Amino acid sequence: MIKNANTQGLFAGYQSHPFFCEFLSRHPASHPQLQRLFNTLNTMDGTLLATRARDMHHELYQQGITFALYSGNESSDRVLPFDMIPRIIMASEWQRLEAGIVQRVRALNLFLHDIYHHQRILKDNILPARLVLGNNHFRKEMQGIEVPGGVYVHICGIDLIRDEAGIFRVLEDNARIPSGVSYVVKNRRTMLRLFPDVVSRIDIHAVEEYGQNLRVALSEVAPAMLSGNGLRIVLLSPGMYNSAYFEHVFLAQEMGVPLVEGRDLTVQDDTVYMRTTSGLERVDVIYRRVDDDFIDPEVFNPTSTLGVAGIMRAYRKGRVTIANAIGTGVADDKAVYAYMPRIIKYYLGEDALLPNVETFICAEKEALAYTLEHMRELVVKPVGESGGYGMIIGPTASNKQIEDFRDKLKANPANYISQPVMKLSVCPTLIGEGIEPRHVDLRPFVITGNKSWVLPGGLTRVALEKGSLVVNSSQGGGSKDTWVLRHE
Repeated sequence: MIKNANTQGLFAGYQSHPFFCEFLSRHPASHPQLQRLFNTLNTMDGTLLATRARDMHHELYQQGITFALYSGNESSDRVLPFDMIPRIIMASEWQRLEAGIVQRVRALNLFLHDIYHHQRILKDNILPARLVLGNNHFRKEMQGIEVPGGVYVHICGIDLIRDEAGIFRVLEDNARIPSGVSYVVKNRRTMLRLFPDVVSRIDIHAVEEYGQNLRVALSEVAPAMLSGNGLRIVLLSPGMYNSAYFEHVFLAQEMGVPLVEGRDLTVQDDTVYMRTTSGLERVDVIYRRVDDDFIDPEVFNPTSTLGVAGIMRAYRKGRVTIANAIGTGVADDKAVYAYMPRIIKYYLGEDALLPNVETFICAEKEALAYTLEHMRELVVKPVGESGGYGMIIGPTASNKQIEDFRDKLKANPANYISQPVMKLSVCPTLIGEGIEPRHVDLRPFVITGNKSWVLPGGLTRVALEKGSLVVNSSQGGGSKDTWVLRHE
C-alpha cells in the first residue's frame, strides 16, 4: 500500500496513511489505466484547478443545481460542492459490489412482502416483532395489498463505506425516497465538459442511461389494467420548496414524464387522474417524492396538502402503482439494518455478499450497557433519522455533548443504535490549490422492475472538512464523480 505520493507534481506531499486511499492504495503502476490517470492529474496546475472549481461552483448556482438547507425557520439554497478529482472503482470491485447490492434489494423486497402479509419472519423469531410492528414506518394500511411484481423498493440507495483493510461494508439502506442520483449524472457531465481529454483516456462505464432505465422499470410494474390511451407515469413532488426539488425536475426531464404536485392529481372512482388542459388523463404509475405521512390526507396526515386524497383507495384496488411503495421505511430502519445478514439468509438461503458495519441495538440491555460505557469510541445514531442529523461521534464530541446525549439515550434507548467509528477510506481532494486526503462514502443506486439494474458507480460523497467523517450534504459534505473501470 502506498502511504505517500513521492512526486513533484500535484500529488507532492500527499499522504493517506493510515487510511485506505481510493486512488493510490491499489498501486497505480500495476494498473495501466490508474497509472495513466495519475500521470495526467499529477501534471495539472493546482492554481488553474482552483480557478476552474470556483467558476464551476458559480455556474452550478446560476443553473439552479442546488439543495435547500434549513435552519430554524430560515432556508438557503446551496450548491453541493463538487470535487474534480474522480473516485475510481476497479472492474473486479464493481462486479462484487453489484452482486451484493442486487442480493440486498431482493431480500428487502421479500422482507417487505412478508411483513405486510404472513409475517413468517416474525413468527420464526428471526428478528424481534417489536422492531417491525412497533416501527414508526410500519404502515398497517399496507397489509394485504399486492404490489405488482412483488416490488416494494423500486429505487434504492445503498450507503457503503470502505474500511482501512479495503473492505466495502454497508452502512445503511435507503428504501424510502433515496436522493442524490441527479448529482451522479450531473457530475459526469461536468467532468466531460471540463476535462474531455482526461475522461476520454480512461475506459469507464457511462451513467447517462439512468433516466430511461428508470422509466422502463416503472413501466414494467404498472397495474395490469391499463387505460386505452396507454401508460402514464408521473413524478409527484412536494413542490419547489422541497430541498431536493432540483432533482425532481431533473429526473422528470430525464424520464420524459410530467412533474406534478398533489393539486395536479385527483381520484375519481378509485382511479387516479391528472388534470390537463384537455381534461382528465388516467395515471398508472406514480414515482413519488412525498413522504408516507403526507401522501393521502384520507389515511395519514389529514392536514396534508402535498398528497392526493383517495390515492390509497386506488392503490389498494391495484389501479395505480406507487414507487417506492408505501411503508418501505421499515426496511431502512437502522435497527432492522442490523438484522439484514439474517434477513438475507432467511429469504435467499445465502450469506450476505456485502457485510454490515458492526451494530449495537440500544433497545437490547447488553448493547445499551456497552454503548453507555464506550460512547467515546462509538457513533450513536437515531434509528429513523437521515442526513447525519441527531447523531453523535464519540471521539470528536465534548464532555458536555457526551453527557447530554447519554441522558437522551437512557431516556429512549429504543430510538438508537451504535456503531464503532470506522476509518473511512479517503480520496485525493482539491483543497485550495493542492490536494489532500478526505474521507468518502458511496451510494450506488439500484432500479428494480422485472429485474434489478445498478447504476455503475453511484454518488461518492466527500467530507470536505479535514478529519471529518460526516459526508452528508446537509452537514457540509460535497461529491465526486465515480468512475467504474470497464476492465483492468
